[in-house]
Amino acid sequence: MSDKESLLERAARALDLPADAVAGVPRIELMGDGELRMGPHRGILAYGPGEIHISGGRLVVRVLGEGLELRAMTPAELLITGQIRAVEFVR
Repeated sequence: MSDKESLLERAARALDLPADAVAGVPRIELMGDGELRMGPHRGILAYGPGEIHISGGRLVVRVLGEGLELRAMTPAELLITGQIRAVEFVR
């Protein structure tokens, strides 16, 4: 993590702002175990019915489950449906 990113993240916490709005980190929203929305993203790195890897810039988001499907994708946001078992973050 660079000094600039660290400063932005500290400023977001101090001002009680969402980190995604200030530091460019992705926002992930889960609706139960059947739907995941993420934005912003930098594309799909791996895709299969049991595992989807998404570039979130500084980290990779791994979605694990069964019957996973990329339902919608725009440059700003993506939607994954299926039986979501786990979400992992890899730096």
